[in-house]
Amino acid sequence: MAKIRSHKGITPDFGARVWIDPCATVIGDVVLGDDCSVWPMTTIRGDMHRIRIGQRCSIQDGSVLHITHAGPFNPDGWPLTLGDDVTVGHRAVLHGATLGSRILVGMGAMVMDGAVVEDEVIIGAGCLVPPGKRLESGYLYVGAPCRQARALSDEEKQFFTYTAANYVRLKDEYLSAG
Repeated sequence: MAKIRSHKGITPDFGARVWIDPCATVIGDVVLGDDCSVWPMTTIRGDMHRIRIGQRCSIQDGSVLHITHAGPFNPDGWPLTLGDDVTVGHRAVLHGATLGSRILVGMGAMVMDGAVVEDEVIIGAGCLVPPGKRLESGYLYVGAPCRQARALSDEEKQFFTYTAANYVRLKDEYLSAG
């Protein structure tokens, strides 16, 4: 069974048809929208700020999602927010950032504190999005630190909802199997 834990009296809240792998951990002030999936060895830790994840998001194996706490160096802290139809690749780290909708975060990518990723962006595998960086809608970003590589094709833009729907179908298989 997945490790779902309260922290300071706040328990994670899940929308309809959410699937969380038995080897994943979700802690504290976390809200997952409808049809989300959280895959093996993923940690989503909302212990010192909130995490909000939209609908049809897939958080894949080994990913870490966390926040930036409020303190003397950052009085308000940074929550972690993901819009709808976000696919987070294996071993990605998302930390105190804001990601819009229809985004693909490549395997092993890192999105750091205060970064903002607008809608319809591909963050390449292994990419490092530095603290406070803003990624403009409609582009592929690569590198460490990341740089804008090129505009997305229409086919790539259609892939966002395709891959989100594909992971909804897969998690439904897991849900129906018990």
